Amino acid sequence: MQIKKFDSINVVPFIDIMLVLLVIVLTTATFVAKGVIPVDLPESKVAAKQDNKKNLTISIKQNGEISFDTTVVLIENIETKLCDYETDIPIYINCDKNAKFDHFVVLIDILKQKNFTNLGIITKKD
Repeated sequence: MQIKKFDSINVVPFIDIMLVLLVIVLTTATFVAKGVIPVDLPESKVAAKQDNKKNLTISIKQNGEISFDTTVVLIENIETKLCDYETDIPIYINCDKNAKFDHFVVLIDILKQKNFTNLGIITKKD
């Protein structure tokens, strides 16, 4: 009895399956909504990871629009909106790197006046 040796393995079917799976993943990934406000974050070398405890994320977009989590808030209404939160809640400020610095300073001033001290600034690690 003679045993036939394989000199090579046909990988074409494996490649075909992988390409089909890749197409499925790419098409479904485009339909998944992120659920976050798109902001181009500045970079930092020592950025810490954000924990998922109960917190408030304040986002300042490039056009000056300010959002509390997903709710858009006018700059005049920030003080009244902050009354809904405890002063010890962790607040993360998510500011676009191309946004006017004035909006950031106004927000920090209001937070300090209302005695919010647990503040963090979200950046992306470069």
